[in-house]
Formats: sequence, C-alpha cells, structure tokens
Amino acid sequence: MIPLLRYQTALLLRSQRWLPPFLLYAVFLAIGVQGGQPVLDSLGYAAAALLPVAAWLVRICVTNEPPAARSCLGAAAGPGRAHLACLLVALGASAALGAAATTVVTLISSHTGADHRIPVPAIRSAGAGLIAAVVCALLGTAVGALTTWPVLRSRGRAVPALMLAALLALVVSGSPAHAAVGALVTGSQRSRVPVPLLPLAVAALGTAAAMAVACALTERRAS
Repeated sequence: MIPLLRYQTALLLRSQRWLPPFLLYAVFLAIGVQGGQPVLDSLGYAAAALLPVAAWLVRICVTNEPPAARSCLGAAAGPGRAHLACLLVALGASAALGAAATTVVTLISSHTGADHRIPVPAIRSAGAGLIAAVVCALLGTAVGALTTWPVLRSRGRAVPALMLAALLALVVSGSPAHAAVGALVTGSQRSRVPVPLLPLAVAALGTAAAMAVACALTERRAS
C-alpha cells in the first residue's frame, strides 16, 4: 500500500490540479477569518470550509489518471487497493490543509469567547479546532467517495451531487460535521472549549464505510 500512496501523492503534486481547491480554501479563510476574532468561531468556519475542498480533492485524485493507466495499475495492484490509495491521499491532503489552517487561525485569533471578555485556552482551542477539521476532512472524503467514479460515472451527475452532498453534510442536523462545527460555535458563546470526540468517531466510521463501498464497486466493475 505504501508504494501506491507514494505514487498517488506524486501524481497529485505533479498534476497541479490541487491548486484550485487549495486557493479556494485560502480565499474562504481570507474572507471569513479576520485577526482578533474569537478563536473558536474562526476555527469553526475554517473547519466547515474544508469539507467541500476535501470532496473536491477526492474527485481530483480519483480522476487523475487516464482510464488506460488506471486499468494497468488496477491489474498490477488490485483495483480496490488502487482506489483506496486515491481516497487516502485525498484524505491526507485535506487533513494536512486543515491542520495548517488551524495553526494559522489559532495564532491570529483572539483567545476569548464570543463576548471578547472571558479567555479560552489557546492550545485546547487549537485541539478542538483540529478535531473539527479532521471531522470535516473525513466527511468530505466520504462525500467525494460516494459522488465520483465508480459510484457515479457521469460528470454531469457527479459534480452537482458532490456539491449538494457537501452542503447537506454541513447543514443537516445529526451530521458529524454539523455537530463538530456547532460545538465550536456554542463553545465560543459559553467561553468553554468543547471536545467533539463523538462526531469524530461517527465521521471515521461513516467514512470507512463509504470507502469500503467505493472500493468494492471498483473491484466489481473491474472484474
């Protein structure tokens, strides 16, 4: 699996197709995060903006290779394993981007609650923001896995489905991403740092299931 991960990582970096989602995320942060704002609110915004970016990165990784090259790699390493490597590289890139954003946001934000009076611990706030970012990266990966090849093979259907699913994953009550981001916002209002571990566990399980479905379909359609 490690050679496959290295190959897909190199393919992603050389393609430069990662630039648009990275730049879009930077624009989101530049617009929505300002220095001196309450740290938990800013971290919640940064985490929420990561979800559609993660889904986009999945689509990039899955469609990076021409069909002939993908078939050759699948024949050599197994189609399911090759597809899993694409998903894991997209998840890793999203998580790394979220970690970098969490660090920057924590450094430039005010370490107080929403009232700008009661202090909140910077390190604990960064930890909560990182958990929320990982939750959104996981959910974005799940969305991408279920709205691109081999689940949806038509681009005309896949792209709108990806956008709609990413939006629903953020706003629907009961979604781990909604719960994690909401916990940060509520924590800012109460000047208390949350620890959204339950959304993290649910997101991890859901993403693992989505990856398993996508990889199983890859194996089935390659046979």
